[in-house]
Amino acid sequence: MTTRLLHNLPAEPNRFVGRARDLAELAALVHEERVVTLSGVGGIGKTRLALRVAAQQAHRFADGVWLVELARIGNPALIVNELAEVLGVRDEVPGRLLDGLRTRLRTAGALIVLDNCEHLVDRCAELVADLIAECPELRFLLTSREPLHIPGELIWRVPPLELPDERHPEAESVLLFVERAHAAGARGVSGSMDDVVRLCHALDGLPLALELAAARTSLLGPGRIADRIAVRKGDRFNLLTIGDRTAPARQRTLLATVDWSHELLLPKERVLLRRLSVFAGLFDLGLAERVCADGGIVRKVDVLDLLGGLVDKSLVLHDAAGRYRLLETIKQYAAERLEEAGEAGRLRDRHLKVICEEMERGHEAASLDRRPWQERFAHFTKGRALLDDARNAVDWAVERNHPVFGLRLARVALAMLASRGDLGESVGWHERLLALDLSGVPADLVAVAKGALAYGLELADELAGAEELVVQSVEEQKRHPYTYWLGMTYGVALTVFFRTGQSEKARRYLEELEAAATAHDDLFNLATARIAQLNLALFSGGLHQAQRYGEEALALASAAGHHWTVARAVTHLGAVAEGAG
Repeated sequence: MTTRLLHNLPAEPNRFVGRARDLAELAALVHEERVVTLSGVGGIGKTRLALRVAAQQAHRFADGVWLVELARIGNPALIVNELAEVLGVRDEVPGRLLDGLRTRLRTAGALIVLDNCEHLVDRCAELVADLIAECPELRFLLTSREPLHIPGELIWRVPPLELPDERHPEAESVLLFVERAHAAGARGVSGSMDDVVRLCHALDGLPLALELAAARTSLLGPGRIADRIAVRKGDRFNLLTIGDRTAPARQRTLLATVDWSHELLLPKERVLLRRLSVFAGLFDLGLAERVCADGGIVRKVDVLDLLGGLVDKSLVLHDAAGRYRLLETIKQYAAERLEEAGEAGRLRDRHLKVICEEMERGHEAASLDRRPWQERFAHFTKGRALLDDARNAVDWAVERNHPVFGLRLARVALAMLASRGDLGESVGWHERLLALDLSGVPADLVAVAKGALAYGLELADELAGAEELVVQSVEEQKRHPYTYWLGMTYGVALTVFFRTGQSEKARRYLEELEAAATAHDDLFNLATARIAQLNLALFSGGLHQAQRYGEEALALASAAGHHWTVARAVTHLGAVAEGAG
């Protein structure tokens, strides 16, 4: 004889996909903890996950599992009435309904699922805290875009569905999309898995967005959906509009879901959220303060608390390293609000300036100072993490004709782009920036940019263009006080002239580089000079002399503590060893 389960949980409308680890963890937590709040951005699947956990654990609660849906309730005073209605508690004495609930639940081993608490969070917090104190066997599982923040509450942040990568191409997000697309009648999506993977990444693994996109596949393939979302930003909200007609209105379109979250924000939180949309990737508190605070509506001292509120309300994600980010869907929504508020130009100007200054500071610490390598590498890594923001900032510099900040930013990003082994992006940046109106731009800054462009062109074997630019760059920079950048440009010139057979010009520039780098204690570029001398000696058969230059280059690079230059020196010493058999 089977025991009849006590619950009012709805039947699942379709197959539950993925989240096996989440389900296992939550299954234990709903018994270990009195109050578990599933928190996360709208559309991330809080309700579906809570209902699945509740259904799987119903047999372990002798007095039942009870779902109380709060989304349609606007008056906090009605929460008690809704809970009483679900539990069958009658208002025997007018005004004493809460007492009846306490009596009903005092010894009950039950799990109550409060769904969608965010718009009633204060009253939910009071009621749950009251009942937990009075009813020792009672458990609560809540879904809310904002935690209750009461004693004993365990906040469980619901993550997006697992995204595919090379090791796990069939991740949870892919499985969900394919399953729902098949249900919508689109059987061919399995044959375009590369497009499905791209779409899952574009939609952040957000279950609601994936389900809405899957519903569109009867008309558009996943590749066309992904393309339209990438190229036409507004299409994210225009396309994802065919939802379940039986779902609450706020869950039928992606826009309605995000609108619901936005309406629950405080006015200052709305201002900060829209301003945060200028960041392309991860950002920290300092960057948020420098870009988004204006001394007016949002002051610098306000940013930490406002960020905390946005994290609580699941609109900003926060990692263990103290960095923040917005899901792409939230970022696009916030960017549209920024445009509507007329703040986009001013915020993007400030973003360009701050990202430029931040990367310049990091570049100086990583490349020029003789600091311990780990400390310098940390600055390099931080700068590399800002590359997406640098891309956006350079685009804005070109669009708004801000060549000074754009050229400064492109200059310090060069090393990070070079370390990736492809300078095509740097070439594109410099070509666009140098095509702007450069009147009023410092001549030495333009000269360095020409040298950087020559570097990229030389690597792409465009030697004629590289030669013209590098000569202009060196000659202009020589009119100004020596900088590290002149030394680097000399290095590019040496390569170009050696490759084009202009040995005498190359030797003259090599002598100038050696003298200037020695005079200014520039170990990095002096090592470059020694490597050039090694190549000349090796070309003429002077193996012993080449070996000596290589060892000097290695010693200089080691003294500078610059690992990339050490690697260059060792590589060339390897060429000498190969030449010696």
